[in-house]
Amino acid sequence: MSEIEIRDDRAAGRLEAIAGGEVVGHIEYFVLESPARALVPVHTLVEPAHEGKGIAGSLARELYGIAAREGIVVAPLCPYVVKWAERHPEEAPAADPALLRAAMEWLRAHPGRF
Repeated sequence: MSEIEIRDDRAAGRLEAIAGGEVVGHIEYFVLESPARALVPVHTLVEPAHEGKGIAGSLARELYGIAAREGIVVAPLCPYVVKWAERHPEEAPAADPALLRAAMEWLRAHPGRF
């Protein structure tokens, strides 16, 4: 795999994987403010030509890394990130069920966002 740069575009709610100057994958997320501050990934996409290269896993790992550096948690709603977290519990602490419910409520209240 060529060198992948991961860039957090917080304003757009996207964590992007860049290779050769192009976005080859991303995680769409939002920041939940209440009941606790959390990053909430809702969708992971890797361009078909770049699948199978570990890009989605690198994105998930970096999302948890960002959360750890900021002292907040990840409340994953994205099926890929949920599965990745189950396979990497040492890097991806489980989110409180109440926080996951709050994230789902936020998502339902903002249907056009994702």
